[in-house]
Amino acid sequence: MMDPTTDNAGNTGDPGTARASLEALRAEIAKAVVGQDPAVTGLVVALLCRGHVLLEGVPGVAKTLLVRALASALELDTKRVQFTPDLMPSDVTGSLVYDTRTAEFSFQPGPVFTNLLLADEINRTPPKTQSSLLEAMEERQVTVDGTPRPLPDPFLVAATQNPVEYEGTYPLPEAQLDRFLLKLTIPLPSRQDEINVLTRHAEGFNPRDLHAAGVRPVAGPADLEAARAAVAKTTISSEITAYVVDICRATRESPSLTLGVSPRGATALLAAARAWAWLTGRDYVIPDDVKALALPALRHRVQLRPEAEMEGVTADSVINAILAHVPVPR
Repeated sequence: MMDPTTDNAGNTGDPGTARASLEALRAEIAKAVVGQDPAVTGLVVALLCRGHVLLEGVPGVAKTLLVRALASALELDTKRVQFTPDLMPSDVTGSLVYDTRTAEFSFQPGPVFTNLLLADEINRTPPKTQSSLLEAMEERQVTVDGTPRPLPDPFLVAATQNPVEYEGTYPLPEAQLDRFLLKLTIPLPSRQDEINVLTRHAEGFNPRDLHAAGVRPVAGPADLEAARAAVAKTTISSEITAYVVDICRATRESPSLTLGVSPRGATALLAAARAWAWLTGRDYVIPDDVKALALPALRHRVQLRPEAEMEGVTADSVINAILAHVPVPR
């Protein structure tokens, strides 16, 4: 019989082992994806915080491959949904199906009933279908015909989207954007990284066969539980809490924004900074942890004024300016 404290990846669930296993994810994912360490770190932070991640980038920068590689490196169940204009909410959450043998309706679970849901090109489906994930992301359950059905734990939505300027995209509703813990931007690779990508393909790399690429599970549910317990014990001083609040309140007063960060956003930033502090080997949060996670935790929670957009102002530039002016606690 398998020891209940040991997961299928062979890890014990000890906090020190858990940190080493989660750090090893970078090396495993690097076997398939070149030069995306910040995005990998963001996905790990989201797992530790029980949050969700939105990955944005132009087509062809390995957004989907990144999530698939993460799933392969974790001992977790995963499913993928390709969001298209004709996708219905029931295609995601599941529906009642009539069984002629029993003359009764039975619930057929949708792909959302998994540990890691890859919502591919989520902004290519209309808002009605996008909103089908709201309850799942916030309440971690799906209600069909008045009956709530809990989702597995852990549960993470990793959604990819193309920039809204691209044809055939629908902007995500503000309420749904606010459900994502982090929004990570996937840039075009550097020249050297692109050379490395082409070299791998020339040598026979097949992005559809990650097993052949050597990606193996290095962490599992026991590691996540141990890591989450350790993160929960990471100390947050009152000065750090006040620093996070001051940053978020400053977004609400910015003349460049019509919508600032809500208290939910402040909570998300604090949680992400705490997880990052633990990942870097500390049991307390410092201001640099908050600064490191401010952009991915806040950029999707603010709205620019039209005149600011016309002047070339971006959400990132506004947040960076706020970070430069809000006093940093000692």
